[in-house]
Amino acid sequence: MDKNQLKAFFEEQIKLEEKIVKMATKSVSDTQNQLVKYLIQAIAIDSNKHALMLNAILARLQSKTPFIDEAKRDELGENIKAHIELEAHAIKTYAKLIPQTEDPGSKQVLEYILEDEKRHHNLLTQLYKLIIEKETLTEEDLWDLTWKDVPWHGGPGG
Repeated sequence: MDKNQLKAFFEEQIKLEEKIVKMATKSVSDTQNQLVKYLIQAIAIDSNKHALMLNAILARLQSKTPFIDEAKRDELGENIKAHIELEAHAIKTYAKLIPQTEDPGSKQVLEYILEDEKRHHNLLTQLYKLIIEKETLTEEDLWDLTWKDVPWHGGPGG
């Protein structure tokens, strides 16, 4: 698929995910059964997440991912690191709880959550490595871009 076909594909998928969100939310708006209601709402949230992730890919294809300055990088980096630690804790907690759970329905939901937590942990780790470390424009980078190839470095004749 070329870039334009990919963009069109992602735009259609985003519309599909948004439609799923609306349908799921509407279908349980007046449902009294909390088990059904909450599980359907969780699926709607996942579909919303899918739309957001597809929008991220679309932004990348359209070059709408500017560099991150050092201050924002540090803030994001600390938040992502903390999030990674929380996800790791959640993974351990669910992994310990699942074998102790006897109810098959509860166990299935807990296993689903555990797999989600593992995906979150992996995505956050990759995000940190690929975006925070790679796409940060430091003050040193700016100085290099500005003065590296200038023969006089800001003064007449050197």
